[in-house]
Amino acid sequence: MAVTPKSHYRIASIPADGIGQEVIGAAIEVVNALAKTLQTFTIEFEHLPWGTSYYKGHGRYIPEGALDTLRSFDAGLFGSVGAPDVPDHISLWGLLLAIRGPLQLYANVRPVRTFPGTHSPLKTIDERGVDWMIIRENSEGEYAGQGGRSHLGQAWETATEVAIFTRIGIERIMRFAFETAQSRPAKRLTVVTKSNSMRNGMVLWDEVALEVSKDFPDVQWDKMLVDAMTVRMIAKPYSIDTIVGTNLHMDIISDMAAALAGSIGIAPSSNLDPTRKNPSLFEPVHGSAFDITGKGVANPIAAIWSAAEMLRWLRASEAADKLMASIERVCQSGTLTPDLGGNATTTDVVDAIINDIYQFYRLPD
Repeated sequence: MAVTPKSHYRIASIPADGIGQEVIGAAIEVVNALAKTLQTFTIEFEHLPWGTSYYKGHGRYIPEGALDTLRSFDAGLFGSVGAPDVPDHISLWGLLLAIRGPLQLYANVRPVRTFPGTHSPLKTIDERGVDWMIIRENSEGEYAGQGGRSHLGQAWETATEVAIFTRIGIERIMRFAFETAQSRPAKRLTVVTKSNSMRNGMVLWDEVALEVSKDFPDVQWDKMLVDAMTVRMIAKPYSIDTIVGTNLHMDIISDMAAALAGSIGIAPSSNLDPTRKNPSLFEPVHGSAFDITGKGVANPIAAIWSAAEMLRWLRASEAADKLMASIERVCQSGTLTPDLGGNATTTDVVDAIINDIYQFYRLPD
């Protein structure tokens, strides 16, 4: 009988700063255990030392040719960027945004779920928890980098931040969002803008959404202003399924959504190039969190879930499903870090997930 060849994946590991170092190490440990146990794929992680330490030693966050280096991998697993002694706009634009834009990772996908054994702080969210899919335009809008400052130090010093919206940029993320909504049981999409006051770019968003919707007659969709959307998430959480919006709006909405689901410590994200011309980048949402760095209590679930989304993107969906099932069983057992109301350490959670993988998926001798 012919033996099906295993898929092999090469992954760039970029832990970068703060708890990124801890949670990416945790995710790699778990994924390696999963690969060893399932024996359906092989995987290798190559460490890239980009981050604030690299910046302090070299004057830049990434070296010459960094994008070509990334293109040699199947995907990337990213930790976090930012340090107390470097201004945030320097670290963010020096590393993460220096990757997202040039590689056209224009679809930022942020699933939000309440895990078994965890609880939302909202009374409107019952024992069912929530299951939302947030899609963020990731390459233009308010984070396009257009603008500048003049008359520095004067009373009339001026700063401009220009939001860029292109028809092609809106249409491709809107089509991705409708396709995502179509693939989910609810087949429901909410388009978030601020078109009552932002009368150019946001109105174009509304117009393109209407145009694209005609290709998806089976998707029920509506639109909301971003401020009203925050109220809806709290008051009527079960009216929501898939949400799409601009770079800035969904950056804020997704953090709020993660907190409503239980903790930002369980929030993953995928920075995707849906054309698959460039490798996609997967990262936890929580940031570098220097207030808990080195204390051993960082929640590794966001990074591990991001790794599961990476496996799914690499078409190892069965492995991704099994990893998510292990995460759910561990949460259900009460092995939770402090952000979820428990007293487990990062290592406790990692060990529990690996033990679960061995228990449920180990092949017979």
